[in-house]
Amino acid sequence: MSGNDSAGKCPVIHGANTEVGNDVMEWWPNSLNLDILHQHDRKTDPMGDDFNYREEVRKLDFDALKQDVKDLMTDSQEWWPADWGHYGGLMIRMTWHAAGSYRVADGRGGAATGNQRFAPINSWPDNGNLDKARRLLWPIKKKYGNKLSWADLLALAGNVAYESMGFKTFGFSFGREDIWHPEKDTYWGSEKEWLATSDNENSRYDKNRDPESLEDPLAAVMMGLIYVNPEGPDGTPNPLETAKDLRVTFGRMAMDDEETAALTIGGHTVGKCHGNGNPDNVGEAPEGADVEEQGLGFNNKVTRGIGRDTVTSGLEGAWTANPTQWDHGYLEMLLDHEWQNVKSPAGANQWEPVDIKEEDMPVDVEDPSIRRKPMMTDADMAMKVDPEFRKIADKFRANPELLDDAFARAWFKLIHRDLGPKERYIGPEAPTEDLIWQDPVPKGSTDYNVEAVKEKIADSGLSISDMVATAWDSARTFRQSDKRGGANGARIRLAPQKDWAANEPERLSRVLKVLEPIAAESGASLADVIVLAGNVGIEKAAKAAGHDIVVPFTPGRGDASEEMTDADSFQWLEPLSDAYRNFLKKDYNVQPEELMLDRTQLMGLTGPEMTALIGGMRVLGTNHGGTKHGVFTDREGQLTNDFFVNLTDMAYSWVPTGNNLYEIRDRKTDKAKWTATRVDLVFGSNSILRSYAEVYAQDDNQEKFVKDFVKAWNKMMNADRFDLE
Repeated sequence: MSGNDSAGKCPVIHGANTEVGNDVMEWWPNSLNLDILHQHDRKTDPMGDDFNYREEVRKLDFDALKQDVKDLMTDSQEWWPADWGHYGGLMIRMTWHAAGSYRVADGRGGAATGNQRFAPINSWPDNGNLDKARRLLWPIKKKYGNKLSWADLLALAGNVAYESMGFKTFGFSFGREDIWHPEKDTYWGSEKEWLATSDNENSRYDKNRDPESLEDPLAAVMMGLIYVNPEGPDGTPNPLETAKDLRVTFGRMAMDDEETAALTIGGHTVGKCHGNGNPDNVGEAPEGADVEEQGLGFNNKVTRGIGRDTVTSGLEGAWTANPTQWDHGYLEMLLDHEWQNVKSPAGANQWEPVDIKEEDMPVDVEDPSIRRKPMMTDADMAMKVDPEFRKIADKFRANPELLDDAFARAWFKLIHRDLGPKERYIGPEAPTEDLIWQDPVPKGSTDYNVEAVKEKIADSGLSISDMVATAWDSARTFRQSDKRGGANGARIRLAPQKDWAANEPERLSRVLKVLEPIAAESGASLADVIVLAGNVGIEKAAKAAGHDIVVPFTPGRGDASEEMTDADSFQWLEPLSDAYRNFLKKDYNVQPEELMLDRTQLMGLTGPEMTALIGGMRVLGTNHGGTKHGVFTDREGQLTNDFFVNLTDMAYSWVPTGNNLYEIRDRKTDKAKWTATRVDLVFGSNSILRSYAEVYAQDDNQEKFVKDFVKAWNKMMNADRFDLE
């Protein structure tokens, strides 16, 4: 072959732009990555703009679906045989792990999106062989089609599994909408290897591995785990230390000690662990497997690798003598025996009873004539040896009905935590009881004169910045991740929100004292009046800039009470930074602009919406504490595009003057004209954000800017209006 012969050369670029060097962040690691704002671009969704899953699922034959899922439990497939002829344990683990990735710090993770189908979660070590559970469910998903999301099916399967084993669940709601692309920008930890121990250079703990030092917003103790290490901290058996891990990990899932104990006990009442073989024979995870595996992974092609010879966690054995039945044998097994640490056939640390009668042992998953020793994980042993968990275990054993109720409620909370308020529940089994973790809000009045209320607000003496900032602070807590927070409920007037530094408690109290009488006199909720005040401020500012606009408003928000508010849980919603009001509580180990993107994505805003809102709020003078950073205008209080005009004007230079502080100087005189922070200047420095800023800086786009600002504002004020669905 001659040197210039091109035959045999590949005609395409290798790696589909995933190889090192093809990504902007590889070349310039300090560049701001805006991908998180485009996480679920509509271009990835095959269903089209007109598809509304929450309307489609209401057409579902719920009874027929449940019967099909129940029938599946005992329809053992040769390619992946069911333990004891029942898939219940596998399906419960699948549901548990889909829901258990939820963390209360940012509301990310959880079962509400069907994210377990995608990397990295589909290939986490802790999710080994759950690809088989999802593939077993495919005929059901195929049958019900668009009326049933994967997210709902993954949650439903575990619920039905418990019912098929004799347990009465608390209920179930449909309404989870599928995503179609991995949430690759969700932070799951900085470790570069699976199951890295706490001495890893990128450890999520401090050097002493204090469980309380677990890096925010993480909940799992290791990269690739859902909860705690079943072998013990860093793989070393130590039930008392594992108890500490349990409290932190489950606490970061918004579970208390009793819920943690109930979930551990109830979760391990059925099913088994799998570690009867050589873990080195287990193949690649789904995301790394070759095409002939067809999306399956963890396959053993060396030895049998199924049935009794399955290797998943590496631990081996069942917890109870009746692993396919809901009973109270778990606590009898745990508390009535002494336990010793042993190695499983796969080499994992686990606990087995020192002495046990053969008739008390579970039978083999394939041959009922063979008895196998039960086992316990380190987390199970924590229920026995930790004094507080032991008290709960003893209480549950003495009162089995308490365990049944506690587990039913904790399980329901686990698989519904990120579905949102009760208003979003769909289906005949959705419970009617108000639960505090659902953040209940009473229905508000719509029978009042909106224009009369606006007039009273306009004449109240409140400044534009007071009105707009207070409305923003009330709404900005909304998280699309778990549908928490927002303006509905007016919880900004309650603990803990009224005392957050980000809300400027003194200013907030002053503004609320003006708005509360207006609400009381008009019959409107305070939540509505707060939002209306923001609208009034914007309308005033727009008019002053020559734009006669009306900000859309829909009444009906309610006012939550202290009794309806889980104050401890709401502490996680505190804004530690807010680029929209140029607020940073303290310096963090990430740049303020990265925090801006994270909060923007949680609020459900796009890059252009973020740009319009920040530029508008700067010129309205809504900065936290009244600072002038980023207020690039001589017409503060008017809704102009001056922020963008002056930011992009080459008549000025930009000079660092301190930590996160800059001066904007006139090039001719070298005199300081304005001051700024990083989140101000990033709209001129980042190429993508600058492209948005330039749009709004154009001479012909002043009106477009005002309209875009109002549209984005209205979106935020209504983000939590699930009563409008």
